[in-house]
Amino acid sequence: MPTFKILVAYDGTDYVGWQRQTTGTSIQGVLEDTLRAFGEGEVPVAGAGRTDAGVHALGQVASFTLARPLPCDTIVRALNARLPGDVRVRSAVDVPVSFHARFDARTKTYRYRIWNGEVMPPFERRYAWHLRGPLDVGAMRCAARLIEGEHDFSAFQSAGSDVATPVRTIVGSTVNAECTDADGSMLGSMVTYDVSADGFLRHMVRSIVGTLIEIGRGRQPVDWMTDVLESRNRAIAGQTAPALGLFLARVSYHDTAEHTDTDGVRGQDRIGLP
Repeated sequence: MPTFKILVAYDGTDYVGWQRQTTGTSIQGVLEDTLRAFGEGEVPVAGAGRTDAGVHALGQVASFTLARPLPCDTIVRALNARLPGDVRVRSAVDVPVSFHARFDARTKTYRYRIWNGEVMPPFERRYAWHLRGPLDVGAMRCAARLIEGEHDFSAFQSAGSDVATPVRTIVGSTVNAECTDADGSMLGSMVTYDVSADGFLRHMVRSIVGTLIEIGRGRQPVDWMTDVLESRNRAIAGQTAPALGLFLARVSYHDTAEHTDTDGVRGQDRIGLP
């Protein structure tokens, strides 16, 4: 029985998240329903990251096993022909039957996008958090680096989360900004936060972003990030940033030669997406 690994992009605006739930439409659900239409019966689909309601993806990885072999290009064409337009399979590869998209992942990278300007571009309204007023990107950049390494991230997880351990290792945490001009007038800037780790707690990235915004607005000093981290108290950190600005950008595996586009988002960068 052949096992496939697919790279999936989706606009999460109208979905309850990745994971199938009792009510609402999920990304996992539409993929499994589409595979059922192949005449394969029930085909469980495992995802690398359980993105929440309203969260998007450019590099979600999923895996599933079929009863019969099919060429990878047929898998891509057949799925995209039946999936809704806001969910696209970018590519597919054959993998060993033991492969699991979630458990075999080495690191995941998320990107959060913030439009910092008075007027929100209409084509960004579903994909970025709109913040007016100046942001000190340099201070945010310094604060972001303070959480790199292995730490207890209890201060950045949702209340009531049930996990074996809140300890995670962040291998990269960076803030950047790209300014936009039109006719010589500054319209605003797209501020992006990229974070890579061996795993994430529920709402962890969005809580980190909310904390960075407090620093960017000058309400807290850079070192406050360390105070929040060491407190292990969610009530001390900043607000949970809205879901619409968050993207699962890529998932990396130990065998990077296999399915290389899961380890890079350069194609999306060229068109201005994370």
